Amino acid sequence: MPDDRIRRIRPDDVEAAVRLAYDLAEYERAPDECHLTPAQLHDALFGEAPKLFGHVAEVDGEVVGFAVWFLNFSTWRGVHGIYLEDLYVRASHRGSGLGKALLAALRPSASRTATRGSSGRYWAGTRRRSSTRPSARSRWTSGRSTASPTPRCTPSPPRRNPPARGLERLITRTEERRE
Repeated sequence: MPDDRIRRIRPDDVEAAVRLAYDLAEYERAPDECHLTPAQLHDALFGEAPKLFGHVAEVDGEVVGFAVWFLNFSTWRGVHGIYLEDLYVRASHRGSGLGKALLAALRPSASRTATRGSSGRYWAGTRRRSSTRPSARSRWTSGRSTASPTPRCTPSPPRRNPPARGLERLITRTEERRE
């Protein structure tokens, strides 16, 4: 059953989503790396041919979390999937199930793209807070949108080499050599 606190992002949510993106950058100890403007996010989400999609978590009329995603393409499988760019819930609302609910909201979107030739998979780059170096904070996780009503949210152990393909694998190896 869908969570009534989660809905697709609307144009009037853009300002709140930008504030949440800056909160996420602060949480990641990288506030100087966030340069997003409301105009940029609005154009990406609601422009003539949007390439970015999103959901928000709303509690008592306030947007307290968001998830933004886009379609990717697997050159190995020849199908589209979903890439979860960011998912963030304010600290005051963590532990209330909003993060899981935001992930669950992606399932119908992944299923819709699956019926149009997608893998039905979603990928998310997650960051560990201990470092701002991309090679030290990034790991890749994947989920299958068709497995259950709520994607599995069990933590997975960090991997030395993420299951990336092509360019991502090359970048990872290059960064490891620099360390």
